Amino acid sequence: MPRRLTALPRLLARLAAVCACCVLPALALAQERVVLQLKHSHQFQFAGYYAALEQGYYREAGLDVQIREGTGGREPERRVLAGQADYGVGDSSLLLARLAGKPVVVLGVVFQHSPYALAMAQGAGAPDVHRVAGKRVMIGSLSDDLNQADELMAYLRKEGIAPGSLRRLEHSYNPDDLISGKVDAMSVYVTNEPDLLDRAGFPYDLYSPRNAGIDFYGDNLFTSEQELKAHPERVKAFRAASMRGWQYAMSHQEETADLILNKYSRRNDRRHLLYEARAMVALVQPVLVEVGYMNPDRWQHIADVYTELGLIERGAGFDGFLYQADGGRALAWLYRALAAGGVLLLLGAGVHMALLARERGRAQQAIREGEARFRTMFEAAPMGIALIDTASGQFRDINPRYLEIAGRTLEQMKASSWRDISHPDDVPAEQEQVAQLAARRIAGFKLAKRLLRPDGSVVWVDASITALDAGGAGGQPHHLCMIEDITDKKQTEALVWQQANFDTLTQLPNRRMFQNRLEQAIVKCRRDGSRIAILFIDLDHFKEVNDTLGHHQGDVLLVDAAHRIGACVRECDTVARLGGDEFTVILSELAAADLGRVETIAQTILDSLRAPFPLGGEQAFVSASIGITLYPDDAASIEDLLKHADQAMYAAKGAGRNRFSYFTPALQVAALNRMRLTNDLRGAVKGQQLELYFQPIVHLKTGRIHKAEALLRWRHPVRGLVSPLEFIPLAEASGLIIEIGGWVFRESAHWLQRWRSAVHPEFQLSVNQSPLEFQREGGYDSWLALLGELGLPGQSVVIEITEGLLLDASSSVTDQLLQLRDGGIQVALDDFGTGYSSLSYLKKFDIDYLKIDRSFTRNLAPDSSDMALSDAIIVMAHKLGLRVIAEGVETPEQRALLAAAGCDYGQGYLFARPLPAAEFDALLRAQSVAA
Repeated sequence: MPRRLTALPRLLARLAAVCACCVLPALALAQERVVLQLKHSHQFQFAGYYAALEQGYYREAGLDVQIREGTGGREPERRVLAGQADYGVGDSSLLLARLAGKPVVVLGVVFQHSPYALAMAQGAGAPDVHRVAGKRVMIGSLSDDLNQADELMAYLRKEGIAPGSLRRLEHSYNPDDLISGKVDAMSVYVTNEPDLLDRAGFPYDLYSPRNAGIDFYGDNLFTSEQELKAHPERVKAFRAASMRGWQYAMSHQEETADLILNKYSRRNDRRHLLYEARAMVALVQPVLVEVGYMNPDRWQHIADVYTELGLIERGAGFDGFLYQADGGRALAWLYRALAAGGVLLLLGAGVHMALLARERGRAQQAIREGEARFRTMFEAAPMGIALIDTASGQFRDINPRYLEIAGRTLEQMKASSWRDISHPDDVPAEQEQVAQLAARRIAGFKLAKRLLRPDGSVVWVDASITALDAGGAGGQPHHLCMIEDITDKKQTEALVWQQANFDTLTQLPNRRMFQNRLEQAIVKCRRDGSRIAILFIDLDHFKEVNDTLGHHQGDVLLVDAAHRIGACVRECDTVARLGGDEFTVILSELAAADLGRVETIAQTILDSLRAPFPLGGEQAFVSASIGITLYPDDAASIEDLLKHADQAMYAAKGAGRNRFSYFTPALQVAALNRMRLTNDLRGAVKGQQLELYFQPIVHLKTGRIHKAEALLRWRHPVRGLVSPLEFIPLAEASGLIIEIGGWVFRESAHWLQRWRSAVHPEFQLSVNQSPLEFQREGGYDSWLALLGELGLPGQSVVIEITEGLLLDASSSVTDQLLQLRDGGIQVALDDFGTGYSSLSYLKKFDIDYLKIDRSFTRNLAPDSSDMALSDAIIVMAHKLGLRVIAEGVETPEQRALLAAAGCDYGQGYLFARPLPAAEFDALLRAQSVAA
């Protein structure tokens, strides 16, 4: 008995010594300072470390932790191995670093799934990662051997995309480069860049390595072997405090977001930080997995993927890479102690049993605390979580967020199955996946689905389903379903898609959707041997409606026109609006016997559009010109089909409008000639190929030449003289008319100065103006300045315009006409009587001359209607204080009739044809000498 009494103090002394050995190192760590190196700048991605610091977990562990921002790439690895940091955050490429001989040790996994993905601009068809081949991409840093590029490049290789087929650029980590089109694809974090792309309204597709079975760990906490050997207790304490911080951060997301904004960075706003937090729940899985947990078999899977891709040798081991919190040394010490002190253990059996009972109690308490902690996280989780019986589909446990998203009470949910609350269209696909889950062919799956609320509303959710071990659920298979409400995102995506593919005014497919549908129709046409007809429709006189009634009424007309065209075709056909007043129709699946129906449909459209359009209190009348082209008869590509349809439409316009025209090879030849002639015209001014001709305007009473009209001619170096009727429309269509018009005025002004000084001081010259010239910037400032330099008064020049110009209600036309009036330049209304003649125009604008069109002069006879109209025009003009010039005077009889009617001037072949400047100069001088 005394011996037992003396042995017990010795045992207690040993226990005290053991306790001292455990406590003293912790005390020694009280002032130890360590550095944690992050991968990137401060954001929610590193929330657990901020929480551990703010909540005092590091301080309780005896650590003074400094958290440093990173710039990406391998910076954490480099700094830890160089001793500039003690701990770092890295991705799964740490395994490649270890196998490359670098002494890194992973302490714990934060992201159970990798956050890396490849973002590409959304294409016209279904998402396909193979579109990246040959494109400009940003994947990781080009200067780092091991980084995020490894995981994504492994994914692309597995998809059969060779790294050499990519045009890789240095990563800027700026989503604007993808939005602006600087690059075609870039690696992103699913917790970060998608939010920025969504905010910009940029349509994109995400491609995850998990699609190819490559599922790596992400954001791993690691250190070096040197740190582990030198400070094992510090490593253990740092890891425990960090993981505790992560549990807190994921359970208190809004509080942690505010912490980041207040103490670390305002680079991202609160909304973005909370977007990160929600996206990270699916990656961290804090409810299902204890933060920091890592599975050696999972690391072996990662190694196997690298091996298959030739990045490491087969069979390479990574001993020492994974941190073991409880090493084997303590266990070996225990075995040696047992072998050496068996008797001591027998004597201390009672103490041992007591300690064992206490340890069991602690374990049970730890389990209860863990269950309480995870229950709290389950209840407070920001995403909906439910435990579901896989066989019956019944809900066994549901957290409040799931009930909120589903819009039901707990009792309603437990009385339902997942099928009852799902949209019927989504059930079959999900049921097939659940069947595979029950058969253990898959461990889980993800999908986007719709939930039906009791009030009839629909909620879009992202659902993640994971199978659970049946042993813990009464032997019945169960699965965990986690959902997140993405209704707003889906609505935004639908709106973006609608705006990207449909015309906002008419709701018809736009050019993008039109081309997509035409591509599909061509594929089907090639397969079944049918034909396609494309109708290119342009509304005639639509501009006049816009100008006279306003753009709002023009929009009303376009919407009505879209409905009329749509009513003329089949449901399987496509009606699209390309822009402005241009529409297209795709008549698909046409057999050879159906080609006659194309003309019927085209004529039906013409008849429909010819009917009056009610626009408020007014009625508008338009017609249409339609060009028709056939696939594959007329072209094999979409570009050529549209080009040929456009050419056929212009042929219909040229033939008088309100008709349709088929494409013919002759139209293509004519289009090529126009293109070549336009190209030649661009060099005509610099090449001094333009010439001025002048036609005299004769005073009918005296027979003297008081005025002349300047006329433009083009002497082509190959084709000779080109008719103005041929090249003036090309000059207007190409915008060259502005440059050419300026040249005509400058040349005319110099001749005018010569004739006023040498022939007659009151001589006046007329210059024609295209309506497009009234759109020039700066108005007529340069012209008036030139007249001043030459000493010519404004009254020496007459600008000839057409009546159509006066229909333009824009202020720019009115302003420029007023500028001409203020400068003293007179205005003549050309071709009067053939257009939209209106006395209101003559009253509104200061017109000096009316030029009677040659169509009236040609058939003048004493009692003819043309004579009566000419008399009326002359009398009206004189009453308004205007002078009259008759065009096309070719006979003495016409001259006599016009003079008798009081017409002031005549112009035509009777007096002279248009003459080159030198010949006209000689004519004027001869008249001066004769006088």
